[in-house]
Amino acid sequence: MNIHLDLFLAYLLVEKGLTRNTLEAYSHDISTYLDSLEKGGCSDLRQVRPIAVANFIAELKASGLSPRSRARALSAVRMFHRFLVIEKYCELNPTSVIESPRTPGKLPAVLSKAEVEALLNAPSGNSLADIRDRAMLQLLYATGLRVSELVFLKLADVNLQAGYLLTAGKGEKERFIPVGEAAKVAVTEYLLASRGNPAVLVDSRFLFLSRLGEKMTRQSFWNIIKKRALQAGILKNISPHTLRHSFATHLLENGADLRSVQMMLGHADLATTQIYTHMSGDRLKKLHKELHPRG
Repeated sequence: MNIHLDLFLAYLLVEKGLTRNTLEAYSHDISTYLDSLEKGGCSDLRQVRPIAVANFIAELKASGLSPRSRARALSAVRMFHRFLVIEKYCELNPTSVIESPRTPGKLPAVLSKAEVEALLNAPSGNSLADIRDRAMLQLLYATGLRVSELVFLKLADVNLQAGYLLTAGKGEKERFIPVGEAAKVAVTEYLLASRGNPAVLVDSRFLFLSRLGEKMTRQSFWNIIKKRALQAGILKNISPHTLRHSFATHLLENGADLRSVQMMLGHADLATTQIYTHMSGDRLKKLHKELHPRG
């Protein structure tokens, strides 16, 4: 069965162009699923029946996995079995009658405009680390990039004079995103500070470098935003994605159209972007209740 898993991952890499992180997630979920099948006495994917898939989801629930994580695992298993049918390794798809676990409609955390301002101003010093962190935070909020897109930005991807950057998101789909004036100033300052010291340049293809002159990692920036949030007095549990959510929400609150926000975020489906209209609507209702005489 592991041979079929390897074939499936190769299909996702070549045909779907999925990222390494996404492939690792699929590999983990399906490996866990195959282990469950083997423990249940099934060693032939052609013999898998819906009850085996249902038992796997029940095992995930018993282990304490959240509905959202169980739904993700089932989605991976569905795609795996669809692949097996398409490639004629199996005749039947046992997941076709399995319902996805219901997930709560949880809205992502968003910072207020005042909190964003405090966060962006947190690295206020003149050290290279402060200048770099200031540029990364400014650029993240100005563009709504995913953290992986931010740390993989190369110098050639950013055109500060024209005021835009080029990034490759999920599925390696490229998109252009405008860069605001504040972010342009911050990134220009960082480039002057970092590229003026040849000693720190180890891999200068990338825009943002660690203190050792290497490409920044996702985990490093995660730690940076946690540190800067504490300095800004923000008590919310935030992540790099929080600035992406804030970027989208604040654009819509200020009148941006949904399709433009979708293009900047790199969402394949407009429905994914529509969650931010719900968030804006909730805020409007709150403002109405607080400020209207008959609210």
